[in-house]
Amino acid sequence: MTFSLNTCRKWSRVVHRDLSFFFSGMLIIYAVSGIVMNHRDTINPHFSIERKEYTLTPLPTPAKEIGREEVMTILQPLGEAGNYTKHYAPKAGQLKVFLKGGSNLQVDTDTGAAVYESVKRRTVLSAMTRLHYNPGQWWTLFADTFAVGLILITLSGIVMLKGKKGIGGRGGWEFAAGIALPLLFLLFF
Repeated sequence: MTFSLNTCRKWSRVVHRDLSFFFSGMLIIYAVSGIVMNHRDTINPHFSIERKEYTLTPLPTPAKEIGREEVMTILQPLGEAGNYTKHYAPKAGQLKVFLKGGSNLQVDTDTGAAVYESVKRRTVLSAMTRLHYNPGQWWTLFADTFAVGLILITLSGIVMLKGKKGIGGRGGWEFAAGIALPLLFLLFF
């Protein structure tokens, strides 16, 4: 069997197609979590945090003397009574209640102003983002295999097309632009 440019193109199509299908799921996961990681100042990938303000009737008991039963009464309308962990009064007239999962409630016992902060884990997005932090030795092996796969997909894509659409024509210009753009950002921004 002789090796020719046509044989190389034929095998590059096979490699390109099969590796593209194999790694496409991982590519989507990395792309979505990468976007979220780039915007961590506006999107928390691990938790969804919501703040709600309420007005309760002012509590007659001083904050430092409020017991668990009174706190449960306050939590009942929020549906959080079963998530109570502890409470304390950081200063006179203020009550802070801690709930399972990181949620909390702060109450001004004099005015009845309350702020409920609900914290919920983003299960899927958090797990996807965790992959960027290299969670273990097996993941390192897979990530390295993924990187090699991307290199093979790229190289097979470069040699797959011939003529004015391939690396000798429009494809070459696009390839050069794809290298130049990140270099410009590295050098000038």
